[in-house]
Amino acid sequence: MRWEDFRSSDNVEDRRGEGGGGGGFPGGGAGGLGIGAIVILCIIGWVTGINPAVLIGGAEQMTGGGRPRQEQADPQTQAKRRAKPTDESGRFAAAILGNTEDVWKEILPNQTGRQYTPTTMVLYTGGTRSGCGSAQAAMGPFYCPLDKKVYLDTSFFKEMEQKFGVKGDFAYAYVIAHEVGHHVQDELGILGKVQGRQQAASSKVESNQLSVRVELMADCLAGVWAKNSNDKYNALEPGDIEEAMNAASAIGDDKLQKQSQGYAVPDSFTHGSSAQRQRWFMTGYRSGQTKSCDTFRAAGN
Repeated sequence: MRWEDFRSSDNVEDRRGEGGGGGGFPGGGAGGLGIGAIVILCIIGWVTGINPAVLIGGAEQMTGGGRPRQEQADPQTQAKRRAKPTDESGRFAAAILGNTEDVWKEILPNQTGRQYTPTTMVLYTGGTRSGCGSAQAAMGPFYCPLDKKVYLDTSFFKEMEQKFGVKGDFAYAYVIAHEVGHHVQDELGILGKVQGRQQAASSKVESNQLSVRVELMADCLAGVWAKNSNDKYNALEPGDIEEAMNAASAIGDDKLQKQSQGYAVPDSFTHGSSAQRQRWFMTGYRSGQTKSCDTFRAAGN
């Protein structure tokens, strides 16, 4: 991918290298929670499809931590966070985010009639605070609708290669574009509606199915971004789409469950199977149209 030709986003908050995981976690955890509790909540989030940051934030409140709050950094720290990253992984993340901004600010109004307000990407190491509670590297990249920011520990890219055998700059770009896709959903008012439907769901299975549709839509929107980015900026190189397909396959619920427990339980899926994730990314990539990503109306996902 020709990412070095992209504009670097100004909406990057670089908290990497800050002491205490960037958040100052008392007792080795978030808001007084121990690391064991955090790991358990991360597992619960993975099983249920609930953002682990939300679960941790709720646990903080129950244990007296109060509402998760944003850090009040001193002026010197704030200036450092606003400085453009100079390392390769930081420059890459800022460039991909910048390109998503340039693409979505053009196609979202044209395709939906809605203006696009960019998200902010927070780069961190190990852990930090988010509007949804405490962010931990174990959660993987996620989007917090409460502060409208994407959270990314850039070591996740290395984990993708070491743990899942997935590598390539476009595979990593797909991960970022997927999280930005959640922000697009938020801009369109979709996330709030789905959350209401999940709260009214009659079973965990029904709630999981809604989560799968949200995630597959974000995959599709990542494909829409890739198509329009390539059309306007000639961004893709041979093999890039294959990298995205490899990433989508590696992080499908069925593949992850088979690796961890030897079998898959479709009713517990929260992100979709490998085949579904690949199919919906390609749906967005082939059409380049946001309207093609309505996973809630599509039969059989």
